[in-house]
Amino acid sequence: MKPNTQQSTNNNNDNNMINNNDDDNSYNESLPDSAQSTILVMYRSVGLGMYGALMRYAGMPLEKIALYMNSSQVSGENQFRQAIRLTFQDGQRQSFLAPYKVVGPASGVAWFLQYSVMGMVFQICDRALSSLLDVPVIPYGSQLMEDPANDIDNSKTDEQSSSTALKQGLKIILAPTLAGTVESIVSNRAEVQRFYGISKFSQVESSLKWNPVSRLCGPAFLANASRNCIMSSTSFVITPVLYRKYYPQEDKSKTSLFWFGLGVNIFIGNAIAITQQSLWGRALDYAVSSSTNTAAKGEAITARNINYRVVVRDSLKTEGTSAFFTVPKWAARVLMNAPVQGTLPWFYNEVLPLAEGTILSVSKNIYNNLLGSSPLLSPSRDSSVNKPLMRKVTNKAKGFCDEETKTTATSPFNR
Repeated sequence: MKPNTQQSTNNNNDNNMINNNDDDNSYNESLPDSAQSTILVMYRSVGLGMYGALMRYAGMPLEKIALYMNSSQVSGENQFRQAIRLTFQDGQRQSFLAPYKVVGPASGVAWFLQYSVMGMVFQICDRALSSLLDVPVIPYGSQLMEDPANDIDNSKTDEQSSSTALKQGLKIILAPTLAGTVESIVSNRAEVQRFYGISKFSQVESSLKWNPVSRLCGPAFLANASRNCIMSSTSFVITPVLYRKYYPQEDKSKTSLFWFGLGVNIFIGNAIAITQQSLWGRALDYAVSSSTNTAAKGEAITARNINYRVVVRDSLKTEGTSAFFTVPKWAARVLMNAPVQGTLPWFYNEVLPLAEGTILSVSKNIYNNLLGSSPLLSPSRDSSVNKPLMRKVTNKAKGFCDEETKTTATSPFNR
């Protein structure tokens, strides 16, 4: 009966070896950190682009109202009413679809790129600068709900703390500045097209005869980039940092983050950005102001390069500070911008993380499938497959040796 028991044990060992063989053949490698980081950056960027494009198209009437409110085409009393009339004017009649007629394919692509590229550039700059300066990245997702009291490091000296604060301040300025500038490169030309209209914008471009780089950036680029830098700082830096550090810990939630982001956008971001939005609109009016009469007669438009000093001087001379900031201008800007830019921190930190686990899981499966099917990606595949077989042979030999040892020990010649 004893040999039968040993045979049963060997069979169990064989089954275990087969199971181990199956486990070794299943390529269940984790994604490299660099791949995970790249996948998450791409996912967040695409998500931001789709969200921004849909929201901007839906709010096109509000955008046109804000554009007219922050230009020299409305003045005096009832500016809001004037802007609404211009927004829905379609030739000699009023039409609700009039604001959407200035949206071309370039605008749809620009909206998507505007938010996706802005998000991507900010994430890349944030990570790169954090690694270069040896400082933490801007808090994201669930990190906003953490207690900042746990971040206190008493081991650092005052000199080290000052150096870290200086580096963080430098990164906080550079990251959104770069993101806002790149955002303007991909979006300003389409915004100018929506401001002038497709036909008029084409005439303006032809008249200016700019080089390819200038045509890519579009007229009034500096004012547009300045505005976008302010809004990028509001969405990706000011909102998450202030919320994590100073919002009462017991009141933190997805709902409170949503309303906090809106509040920061409305009362901080847009209160400053409205001055640059007004400068942008007045600069575009300045570019074609010399050809207003010819345009009314149906003649070709003659545009001129923008002189910001003259634009600011003439605006202050005619309307004072109200040329760049009034409550109606600010309100029109908020109506256009807050629905998408104000909810961006909430969407970025609370909605996008919901699918990140699924995205990484799918990516991991694809990675493992490629790893298992490609000998180039898995050079050690043959050796890993043969390991269970070698273990099986070794264990059998070991069992045989043990059995021989037992037999020898009980032999009468050894007594």
